Amino acid sequence: MISDFLEVLKNAVGRGASDIFIVAGQPLSSKVEGEIVNIDQDRVMPDLAKILISQAYELAGRSMTRFEETGDDDMSVSVSGLARFRINTYKQRGSYSAVIRVISFDIPDFGAMNIPEGVLNAATEKKGIILVTGPAGSGKSTTLACIIDRINKTRNCHIITLEDPIEYLYKNDKSIISQREVELDTSDYVTALRASLRQAPDVILLGEMRDHETISTALTAAETGHLMLSTLHTLGAANTVDRIIDVFPPAQQTQVRIQLSMLLRTVISQQLVPNTTSGVSPAFEIMRVNNAIRNMIRESKTHQIDTVITSSASEGMISMDNSLIELYKSGAITQEAAINHALSHDTIIKKVKAMG
Repeated sequence: MISDFLEVLKNAVGRGASDIFIVAGQPLSSKVEGEIVNIDQDRVMPDLAKILISQAYELAGRSMTRFEETGDDDMSVSVSGLARFRINTYKQRGSYSAVIRVISFDIPDFGAMNIPEGVLNAATEKKGIILVTGPAGSGKSTTLACIIDRINKTRNCHIITLEDPIEYLYKNDKSIISQREVELDTSDYVTALRASLRQAPDVILLGEMRDHETISTALTAAETGHLMLSTLHTLGAANTVDRIIDVFPPAQQTQVRIQLSMLLRTVISQQLVPNTTSGVSPAFEIMRVNNAIRNMIRESKTHQIDTVITSSASEGMISMDNSLIELYKSGAITQEAAINHALSHDTIIKKVKAMG
């Protein structure tokens, strides 16, 4: 049984793990190529779970007060010569638990991650809102990191990132990058976002648009001429637009639709699909806001957006279902995987059958 937190990290990185799980009553485990495997067979007892998580806080130089008071906390830590780690601690049935994401020190190579150039084209935008959406663990942070890295290498500007916690560390290239972590550098997203408008930003990365106040402040920031990048836990561009609007009271939704139609530039929606070589392949939907989509957002006709995306490949758009079909045609994923991850199961079944 491993009883040292640093040894847990080393063991997982040595296995090529993407995530580590410390849950009382279960063996230490990690996710390798999309599958959860045990690090050892002995169950972690509550006392050991508390010891390991206390060691995590010591390694990060953080107080456990917030975690002990609320039962949830986020932090990040770097281990020289090993990797960076994003740590989420939580209580379950009164015991300490944690899920730890392994993050490389280097910004990922977008080609090696199978992120298409069409996604990176979002870096050419100078103002408005770019959203990267998808379920938890779908690679949103990695995609955003690649877009920020492209901006850093191609533009002379000031980039401010507001994260909870900081994941990837950037090195200034053509741009100056200020990275701020919630709790460590600022009290919360909204406070940091309002302050950032006085810090001469050109680009603002907001880790997550998580509530009414954050989304409202982000819209205001984008209205002042900045490029705003953020994430949402939604799948599909139309669902993303509806989610933002539904956060606001009915009396404000018409005004928000008008704001969003003018400010939204690109929505990149993604999910990771099990591939044929025991790993995962990313599937992307890309929506670029044109006049047709702008009118649909304004007139509350978001259900028609998918049709425009499907018919606008010449403008750099692709639907999630067509992305899955392309992965299936290339042999990267199975027919079953394509159908299981489709947004429109009936449509993709017909397309797969038509392909024989």
